Amino acid sequence: MRDRVDAFVIGRLSADLYPLQINTPLDEVRTFERFVGGFAGNVATGLARLGVKVAIISGVGDDGHGRFVRRFLSDEGVDVRWLQTHPTLKTALAFCEAWPPDHFPITFYREPTCPDWEVRMDQVPLAEIRQAQLVYVTGTGLVRDPSRTMMLGVLEQRIGRHNTIFDLDWRGMLWGDRAAEYRELARIGARMADIVIGGDSEFEAASFSPSEALELGARVAVAKHGPDGVSLITRDGEERVPGLTVEVVNGLGAGDAFAAAFGAGLVAGMSLVDAIRRGNAAGAIVASRLSCSTAMPFEREVDALLRDGVLA
Repeated sequence: MRDRVDAFVIGRLSADLYPLQINTPLDEVRTFERFVGGFAGNVATGLARLGVKVAIISGVGDDGHGRFVRRFLSDEGVDVRWLQTHPTLKTALAFCEAWPPDHFPITFYREPTCPDWEVRMDQVPLAEIRQAQLVYVTGTGLVRDPSRTMMLGVLEQRIGRHNTIFDLDWRGMLWGDRAAEYRELARIGARMADIVIGGDSEFEAASFSPSEALELGARVAVAKHGPDGVSLITRDGEERVPGLTVEVVNGLGAGDAFAAAFGAGLVAGMSLVDAIRRGNAAGAIVASRLSCSTAMPFEREVDALLRDGVLA
C-alpha cells in the first residue's frame, strides 16, 4: 500500500559521479559512471531493498540529473511524494575518487546552496513523520537554512519517540571554518534524538563521546569503528559487535548501508545488537563494491553473509 510509510529519510541527495579508474586522481580520471548518492538517497534505497516502506524528504533540480535521481528512487520502491523539485537550483553533484582500502575523497558541487538545503518546514508531512516507526535526520542537513530549521523542527516533533536517528554525517568541507557551529548543532541534535550514529571521526568532530551523547539526552549511541566493528552504548553499558572482513573496493556508502540495515532491523522488531549485526553485514557488502545506492544489498545477501561468512 503506497500511502503507508514506515520510515522517512531526510537530507543530503545528489547525483554521484564515480571514477571507472581506481587509484587515479580526479584530474586524471577519464570516465565516470553516474549513481544516485548522498545520505538520503543511499539510505532510502537500502531500506527499500530490505523491504521497508520508506519515503525520502529532500530536493533535486529541474534538470536531467534530478529526473535521473527521482526515476531511480521511484523504481527502487522509494516514496518520492516529498522529493521537492527546485525550479532554479541545479541538482547537487559529487565527484569521487577511489583509493582502496581507506582513502575516498569527494568533491562536492553544492555551493552556495542546493535543492536539499532549500527544503522548508511547510513542505514536510509532520503528521506522518510523527507516526512513522523510523525517522533519520543528518548533520549535513544542519549546514544552512531553511534545511537547518526543518531538520531541528522534525527532531522536535519526534522527541520521546523511539527510532528517531540523528546521523552525525560530518563532512568538514561543507562546513568550512564553521566547525564550532557544527559542534553546537550536533549537541542539539543529540539532545532531541533517540539514537545517535557516527563514526569515530564524526564523534570527534562533534566534540562529544558516544557516552556523552546519552548524557545529552539520546537513549542509544552507535559508534562505528570501520573494520573494527561497532560499539553499542546504552544506559546499561557498552557492547562491542565485531566487524566483518572483506576486500574493500570503495568505502563510500558503507556507513549509509549500515544505517539502512540497522534501521530495517529496528522496524522488524530486532534487538539493537542484532540490528547492528545486520548493519555490519550490509556495510561490508557495499564496501566490497564500487557504487553506493546500486550496491545496497537485498535481504538475501545480508542473510547469506551472516550465515556463511562470505559474500554471495
